[in-house]
Amino acid sequence: MKVVTPPIVYKNISALTRDLGLIAPQHPLVALVQYDVAKLTRENAGRSFLVDFYKISFKQDFSGQIKYGQGYYDFEAGGLAFLAPNQLVTMSGDETCYQGYTLYFHADLIRNYPLGKNIHLYGFFGYAVQEALFLSDKEKKVIAGLFDSIGAELDNNIDAFSQDVLVAQIELLLNYSNRFYNRQFLTRKAVHHDLISQMDSYLAGRFADQLNGIPTVLEVATHLNVSSRYLNDMLKSLTGKSAQQHIHDRLIEKAKEILTTTRLTIAEVAYQIGFEHPQSFNKLFKRYTHISPNVFRKSFN
Repeated sequence: MKVVTPPIVYKNISALTRDLGLIAPQHPLVALVQYDVAKLTRENAGRSFLVDFYKISFKQDFSGQIKYGQGYYDFEAGGLAFLAPNQLVTMSGDETCYQGYTLYFHADLIRNYPLGKNIHLYGFFGYAVQEALFLSDKEKKVIAGLFDSIGAELDNNIDAFSQDVLVAQIELLLNYSNRFYNRQFLTRKAVHHDLISQMDSYLAGRFADQLNGIPTVLEVATHLNVSSRYLNDMLKSLTGKSAQQHIHDRLIEKAKEILTTTRLTIAEVAYQIGFEHPQSFNKLFKRYTHISPNVFRKSFN
């Protein structure tokens, strides 16, 4: 029987940097690792670990795959990857995987700032491993400059303004990342429109199945092999609507088709497209069309 090695759990940044063979961070709640000047030990290569803080990796010139959990980030000549606290990471033994920077920061660093309340709005911390941010050369220069600024601030002696400055710099990095992800959604329209087509095909099949209820965003995202957050952000960028709204739009279109081509009762229509309760169907239909299913059917006739 194969022995499963439990992951190493890190609750603070100092313990992680010590085990990675790096010098102790100057600030206990944030550390910037520059792999071109740091030497990593390889004792834990292949081991998995959980970190109780945020992690942003910037691979400036690296081209290849880096393993996180059960999947891989695929970097095309560099990019950014984001991990929220308590996600599984596997340490590689390949030295080329450690080109660039990694920024670690604890939630306590931003807890008393607006960023602490709003960081959940940066959806890319919830993206799956195949959804890294690919950067143009111009974008890489911007990101490199931001990391350099954070590094310069960390090299200063800690004073009353240190935390304010660091949080502001991290927030700026996240806002630029938001901008560049939006650009990625737009420049990869062909890929994403194909994803939307796959989503619509899946929904069409699901609406014909009366046994499994209304499809959820998580179910659809799992079928498409993307994360729920990525699917939601991609759709909002391209269509202005969330994944849930997209599902509801297709649901209402299917309901309209049945209402105008069959003599099924309103309750039977509701059951056919997956609703457990007809009143829920009536409420959703009216919210999207501003009329009831019965009025719609009569007006069409």
